[in-house]
Amino acid sequence: MAETPRMRAREQTLQDITRIGREQLAAVGAAGLSLRAVARDLGVVSSAVYRYVASRDELLTLLVVDGYNELGAEVDEAVNAVASEDYRGQFLALGRALRVWALREPARYGLLFGSPVPGYHAPGEETTGPGTRVVTRLIAIIDGAYRSGALAQQQDAELGEPLTLDLERVRIEMDVELSLDAVARGTLVWVALFGSVNFEVFGQYGSDTFAEPVELFERHLTLLAEIAGLK
Repeated sequence: MAETPRMRAREQTLQDITRIGREQLAAVGAAGLSLRAVARDLGVVSSAVYRYVASRDELLTLLVVDGYNELGAEVDEAVNAVASEDYRGQFLALGRALRVWALREPARYGLLFGSPVPGYHAPGEETTGPGTRVVTRLIAIIDGAYRSGALAQQQDAELGEPLTLDLERVRIEMDVELSLDAVARGTLVWVALFGSVNFEVFGQYGSDTFAEPVELFERHLTLLAEIAGLK
């Protein structure tokens, strides 16, 4: 169906609301978001904004989905620029793209991966897909290396029954051929990668601990690639 002028106008207004919401997020934080302030900056009465975004929570969801999708798109672009058979290179590109976006957009990164906003519960039907883009791409890289024989052989660890069932469910949901131990390693890599970025974005290292945090991050990426088994 071709877009009508009304549809285009609505899409433009939603884009403007999202842009202003991002600016507010950077200025006052998630807890300070206000639809009245959005309406003021948009140059309309509050009731006009409510026709597009009914509440603060809907605005937060709009910003969450926007952030996840922008991050996912930048990660995809970085990974796609690496040769398809260079799985280690793809992983390094993914990690670097994540860090670059997070440092450029600390407020939006904080909304996605920082402390929960009091009283806000992200609707899974809208946020789960965009929110899993990076980890899905990460697991796809590891699984691609496994399928091609490029993943280093590792000794499977003994796993308890609850964890075995959980990892089996994850393997089925992700539609991968990895061993359960490889899925566990992939989970560790995912958590550690975001943990490394979190420490830098949120200043957890301290202001003068590392003069060149990017070098530390690169070292972390190298270690995580080894843990994943990416040659």
